[in-house]
Amino acid sequence: MWHRCGSTTRPTIGYLSALSEAQARTQLDMFRRGLSEVGFAEERNVAIEFRWANGKYDRLPALAADLVRRDVAVILAQAPPAALAAKAATTTIPIVFVVGFDPVAAGRVVSLNRPGGNATGMTLFSLPLGQKRLELLRELVPKSSTIAMLANPLSPDAIPEIGGVQTGAHALSIQIKLINASSPEDINAAFAAVDELRPDALLVGTDPFFLDHREQIVALAARARLPTIYPFRDFTAAGGLMSYGANIGDSYRQAGIYTGRTLRGAKPEELPVMQRPRSNWC
Repeated sequence: MWHRCGSTTRPTIGYLSALSEAQARTQLDMFRRGLSEVGFAEERNVAIEFRWANGKYDRLPALAADLVRRDVAVILAQAPPAALAAKAATTTIPIVFVVGFDPVAAGRVVSLNRPGGNATGMTLFSLPLGQKRLELLRELVPKSSTIAMLANPLSPDAIPEIGGVQTGAHALSIQIKLINASSPEDINAAFAAVDELRPDALLVGTDPFFLDHREQIVALAARARLPTIYPFRDFTAAGGLMSYGANIGDSYRQAGIYTGRTLRGAKPEELPVMQRPRSNWC
């Protein structure tokens, strides 16, 4: 879609997010910074249509379909559930995604160097980092034998991430106690279960729903006096104990650059999927 403003016409970006606007503010700021690096500024020469799922993933297909009906010029898909919904909604509108999974293994692109199709973007490769988080927890709590893992069963990342953590746990002779949450009420119930399980520490999964509710999770972990490791530094900024994960902000800046390049005519199939393996430890 192209909006007419006075005598000029500007393209429209569809911003499809699995998160809420309030919790995605930092990523959005970095996305806008990336756009500016290739000459685009919101309300000057580009418009953005926002669609926020607020952690309710079942809303994403309808939100993606609405952006397709509006014939936006490109879709920015924030987080894995949004990327999957956008990809299912259109095979023609360019998509720039930011995901944690391996998009080749998930069948979303042909290869990292030559994605093919209408989608490209950034992969944080955050799922394999679960084993590293487990090792860091063991260093923090050397005698730990039981660690709880908070996971969202509705997340496309859940099964591979849990599998990776369990593989690492087996090597360390650690027992993983899985607790699930996919709503704010579930999070409260999960920590009630933690009180009963009495694990030595907690590992929080990479799902964007948890990022959206990081203040709630951090507060409950502190109340439980439970050593906890988180996937992104946003959690430690909210008061969490420690985190280990990819640099999300830089990924969204790069996504903004890719989106701007797409608006200038670059084809997603020719833009390599960028890997963001650099991790933050704090």
